[in-house]
Amino acid sequence: MNEKTTDDLEKLRGHIDNVDQQLLHLLRKRLDLVGQVGAVKHAAGVPIYAPEREASMLAKRREEAANMNVSPQLIEDILRRLMRESYLNEKDVGFKQVKADLGHVVIVGGEGKLGGLFSQMLRLSGYQVKSLDKDDWQRAEAIFDGAGLVIVTVPISITCELIASKLGQLPESCILADLTSIKAKPLDAMLTVHKGPVVGLHPMFGPDVGSLAKQVVVVCHGRGQESYQWLMEQIKIWGARLVEADAQKHDKAMQLVQAMRHFSSFVYGLNLYREAADIDNLLQFSSPIYRLELAMVGRLFAQSPELYADIIYAQRESLTAIGDYLDNYSQALELLKSGNRQGFIDQFEEVANWFGDFAPQFQRESRAMLQSVNDMKAG
Repeated sequence: MNEKTTDDLEKLRGHIDNVDQQLLHLLRKRLDLVGQVGAVKHAAGVPIYAPEREASMLAKRREEAANMNVSPQLIEDILRRLMRESYLNEKDVGFKQVKADLGHVVIVGGEGKLGGLFSQMLRLSGYQVKSLDKDDWQRAEAIFDGAGLVIVTVPISITCELIASKLGQLPESCILADLTSIKAKPLDAMLTVHKGPVVGLHPMFGPDVGSLAKQVVVVCHGRGQESYQWLMEQIKIWGARLVEADAQKHDKAMQLVQAMRHFSSFVYGLNLYREAADIDNLLQFSSPIYRLELAMVGRLFAQSPELYADIIYAQRESLTAIGDYLDNYSQALELLKSGNRQGFIDQFEEVANWFGDFAPQFQRESRAMLQSVNDMKAG
């Protein structure tokens, strides 16, 4: 480059740096305003996530961006990233306490990661929380004394036995809840042992989430809904979305949503290991979609094997779903072995028709995720 070109580039880069600094100041101002919004929401007991407000705001910004010849998707991506940061900041303000006269909360398994997350959220809402773990049962009577809510979050394999053997002496007014990923058997166990309010909850997220905004909590009603309705409102204030479900239907869905999916990821990772795959090399040649798939498999193996064994082994019925998956895989493999290309195309189109409008919807959603993967690679 000649000297003039270099000078011109430096001047333009200087202007860009100035604009970037202005953006930083605007971001700081926006975060400060979000903090003020969080304080108002905390005082009023308003949920931190307002889907209608978010959708309306994004639609307006997209329209304004298009009028300014700016990509609407660009401004939406930026705003969504900002909103995620905003939800984290709002959590720091705390939340309104819905049930001031509850008494304290006992979390059985409170030293675990999910128990710790719910302890944090309840404390941020002003509740007194006590943890009862495996070494605390000699003090259980004192810990339970005066409790208004007991939440069970222990490994699935011991949940029902613990409920039946340890929780039969709770005051009738105490709410008994669980956080396990299967619902029918724990719910039956709680209803059998406890005569008071009972509710089954399944948080559809891991304990590493930074905020409950937009997260899903499945609710399976047991008994005395009017007594624990405040808990539903409290969870909504945290930003989560409640999905009510029949316990049996929930467990059937989990055979596909959790057990089969996690088992498939386990086998995928097992196969990579036995093939002695060079992961560094795979990443060098991976498309964004494969990198994302590999990341999801790797994520599984970064977590507790006991947790995933519990999920996969929790329902014997999962064997049917996993077995059906194996049969379908084997049938598809026969198409490949026989060279039946047209048979593959026919089945592909059949499945695509079954997905219907969900297929293009998922394509749009995955495009945004893949852009994040590209940004990660570039970083």
